[in-house]
Amino acid sequence: MSDDDQQSKQKEVIEVEGVVEEALPNAIFRVKLENGHLILAHISGRMRMHSIKILPGDKVKVEMTPYDLEKGRITFRY
Repeated sequence: MSDDDQQSKQKEVIEVEGVVEEALPNAIFRVKLENGHLILAHISGRMRMHSIKILPGDKVKVEMTPYDLEKGRITFRY
């Protein structure tokens, strides 16, 4: 893959903010986005490496792909 292909794939993510509603098994969380939608999100690898804990009520930044708007990856906790 060339650098241009990797950069175009990186640009395809949608970043939104939301609030964690519920913690589910296997580090999956139900997140309510700013626009009112509920999605399922998992913790990014970097957050797992640094043992960042996420609890219901936390405000988080979520990355989503335009292909599946029901799932996402939590990349930042405020």
